[in-house]
Amino acid sequence: MNFREKFIGDKNFYKSVLIMVIPMILQNLVTNFVSLIDNIMVGRIGTPQMNGVSIVNQFIFVFNITIFGGVAGAGIFGSQFFGKGDHEGQKYTVRFRLITCTLIIALAVFIFGLFDTPLISLFISKEDSPEEIADTMMYAKQYMKIMLISLLPFGIGQAYSSVVRECGETKIPMIASMIAVGVNILLDYVLIFGKLGFPEMKVEGAAVATVVSKFIEAGVVVIWAHTHHDRNKYIVGLYKNFRIPSALTWEMIKKGIPLLMNEFLWAAGISMIAQCYSIRGLDVVAARNISGTITNLFGTVYIQLGACIGIIVGAKLGANKLKDARDTDNKLLFFSVVLSVIVALMILPLANLFPNFYNTEQEIRDLASYMIIIQAFAMPLWSYTNACYFTIRSGGKTGITFLFDFGYTWLFMIPLAYILSYFTAMNIHLLFAVVTFSEILKVVIGYFMVKSDIWINNLVDN
Repeated sequence: MNFREKFIGDKNFYKSVLIMVIPMILQNLVTNFVSLIDNIMVGRIGTPQMNGVSIVNQFIFVFNITIFGGVAGAGIFGSQFFGKGDHEGQKYTVRFRLITCTLIIALAVFIFGLFDTPLISLFISKEDSPEEIADTMMYAKQYMKIMLISLLPFGIGQAYSSVVRECGETKIPMIASMIAVGVNILLDYVLIFGKLGFPEMKVEGAAVATVVSKFIEAGVVVIWAHTHHDRNKYIVGLYKNFRIPSALTWEMIKKGIPLLMNEFLWAAGISMIAQCYSIRGLDVVAARNISGTITNLFGTVYIQLGACIGIIVGAKLGANKLKDARDTDNKLLFFSVVLSVIVALMILPLANLFPNFYNTEQEIRDLASYMIIIQAFAMPLWSYTNACYFTIRSGGKTGITFLFDFGYTWLFMIPLAYILSYFTAMNIHLLFAVVTFSEILKVVIGYFMVKSDIWINNLVDN
């Protein structure tokens, strides 16, 4: 088989992929666009406000990723049940997701509510001025207090959105996000700056806007799922009881716990790396916040392509089309990397432009521009490892994905960032580049894992 046959599909192949992935990308683009608008509007107020919101969003990020991990284990079975045409099996996976998300929400509210001060303090360097430290802590706690409410609609919304996507209905979550975006932007404007007769609430206004938009986004998906029984056959009798066959429950727990722990520990690891950078001062926190906002927006493309790989390849594995699953995965891996290169080239011209939207010091803007450039060059690497992760996960090899994602982050990246940050005087520019491009090692590991075909596995044959 030559290169073209192995890695490049025909028009029908890309048409089917794009029909599924474009709504997923658009949904997350608009969601991240809201974060970008939030960020810019808060950044127009001042640097302490931006830093406070940025620090809290590190914790919200860990929660969000943990929710994704919470639905992922059941999602593997859900995709394969859908490929098999087993709607009763899907129903069991939805119940499992709802229970899991509820437990995660309760635990997160308890931890963030009780330990907000010590958690926020981790990201504030003692080298900064007492006034900067006090202001950052104050704004962070104001923002955190309100944002805790948003955890409920986000968690329940993801439990529903994940199964709706498995059924190929990717447009509905996209529409929900677009509606939420409009509401969020409007409320951001009137509540942060006190327009149209509303009080000027600043960071608290940004939090209120986010909470309202999360409830609307979740509400649209939940209502649609319950009013379209023909497209969501699993929804009929969903709440009649919460019975899940014990054998399936145990299988979902076995597959799900490694994914849940992996997502949580990976997200916590990314926050740990951010904490290592933060000891170099609040200027670094501000610069990372600015650069992360724009790269997260564009990174949606490769992230959702990875999720698409999990759904498409998982359905083929569930239908017992094992050879077709391998061939499809090759083409999707290549497609993901090519698109990420194009996206990276689109980011580069924005590196010097985007930081100027923020009302902050020029030194922070310059550092943010540099970080954007570094992250753009790293994007094809992230794209490939993300695609490898979802490939391995589609066949239920969650123990391996745990080692691949969590193991690499905690055993290599965090020690690297910690040693360079705490025990060397390395310039933040070089430090950031070294840690970012350490992803190359993960690329090599991912390549051999996918090539081994250990992930080709039908979980729902019986």
